Amino acid sequence: MSSEPLLRMRGIDKDFAGVPALSGVDMTVAPGEVRALIGQNGAGKSTLIKVLTGVHRRTGGRIRFAGRDVDFGSPQEAQRAGIAPIYQEVNLIPYRSVAENVCIGRAPRRFGLLDWRAVNAEARERLAALGVHVDVTRPLHTYPIATQQMTAIARALAFDARLVIMDEPTSSLAEHEVGILLDVIRRLRDAGVAVVFVSHRLDELYAVADTITVLRDGRTVADAPIAELSKYELVSAMLGRELAESGRRGHRTDAAAEPVVLEASGLRRPPALNGSSVSVRRGEVVGLAGLLGSGRSETARAIFGADPPRGGEVRVAGEPAAFAAPRDAIRARIGFCPEDRKAEGIIPELSVRENLTLALLPRLTRRGIVDRARQREIVARFVDRLGIKLAGPDQKIGELSGGNQQKVLLARWLCTRPDLLILDEPTRGIDVGAKQEIRDLIGELADDGLSVLLISSEIEELVTGCDRVLVLRDGATVAEFSGAGISEDAILHAMAEGVSAGVRTEGGTDD
Repeated sequence: MSSEPLLRMRGIDKDFAGVPALSGVDMTVAPGEVRALIGQNGAGKSTLIKVLTGVHRRTGGRIRFAGRDVDFGSPQEAQRAGIAPIYQEVNLIPYRSVAENVCIGRAPRRFGLLDWRAVNAEARERLAALGVHVDVTRPLHTYPIATQQMTAIARALAFDARLVIMDEPTSSLAEHEVGILLDVIRRLRDAGVAVVFVSHRLDELYAVADTITVLRDGRTVADAPIAELSKYELVSAMLGRELAESGRRGHRTDAAAEPVVLEASGLRRPPALNGSSVSVRRGEVVGLAGLLGSGRSETARAIFGADPPRGGEVRVAGEPAAFAAPRDAIRARIGFCPEDRKAEGIIPELSVRENLTLALLPRLTRRGIVDRARQREIVARFVDRLGIKLAGPDQKIGELSGGNQQKVLLARWLCTRPDLLILDEPTRGIDVGAKQEIRDLIGELADDGLSVLLISSEIEELVTGCDRVLVLRDGATVAEFSGAGISEDAILHAMAEGVSAGVRTEGGTDD
């Protein structure tokens, strides 16, 4: 690699309405270097890429590319300078041919008309250079995602890109397709093209990356040759956790004697799920740990019928259950609070009353008319029980604080009297005081016999609040900890390195 950087970003700041998304971020990329860029959701990865490529204008800092200071005003300007982003969702024209997509915007012409022979020949040549040999006259959508990704790369290189940015390019690929893409990245490096590779799969990063930048909360927290950092150190840097022990407050010491409420085994929905397994007993709080992309949310959605699994088995109270849709899970007395509260949880323009009783509405309605008296009674009861702060039941839920919105979502499912409640990141995006209230409430519900499946990115939350913790990695359950075996150190090691499926640790770790 050249000693002269191709890209140098220094002290990059970006604010949105006065709220900092990036604070003093640094990143350098040399010609022919593969630099990994990682971080949890909200760490600032996508914002940094958009600042570089002209989607967002930076608030502060300096960017030098190819020996000159730059401040791109649009993605097209960045592309003309030699920077080509390739996003997780392929941004091409599916019903046009592969050749048209490769040459789009710069197709060869003859006598003012498209020279189709030249278009097809150039597309074949550029794809062949990437090890891809397909019929370029066929529509792009008739090929698998891997071929579409290669087409996007070929198009980027057709613009003489010197820096290719790949944002989660493998998230939708099967295992053998991932191998093809990693080979292409190596070819680009050998040809002197620099690559910024964003991925949540640590094995892929170690397979192709030379260096790594880790972001956390909009700041650079690690920048080094990847060979100098272990997976364990990367996970610690991403999560910002010192490996000190936390005090643990498990809810049940006798959970093993309770009946199994839910048992899911070998759930498969490639590429996201590759054999995850979960079990929850009555009154037990079971935590799901794992990095972004490990399959935590996908496991929850598969169990709830939002994205039914294509393999494996789900049993509820010992009986086989195949939920084709969430309504089937609700009938089986399962509730689900999704990770994205605003997009998938609340309906911001509706009132607290309407949001809280949404899942219960079929039971409150007769001949199409809602029993308003019963609805008001239920809302008043749960507002009081959960301590929801609001001006009144008819206030729009979008006007409440994040913590109170989360309490309304909890109340939505509690009023259906579920046997199992799945909580995906229930304390994300709310203040410290509200977080503790939610955690205490989960403990109280478990003490009352409710089974809880808790997904959280906060390791301390899992350690202090769960009776058992399952660790997922690459869509599979790789470790299980219970009792004194639940510790931040053990969970972090399993997240970083993986432990053989089925490992159960009580009082220690087996990794």
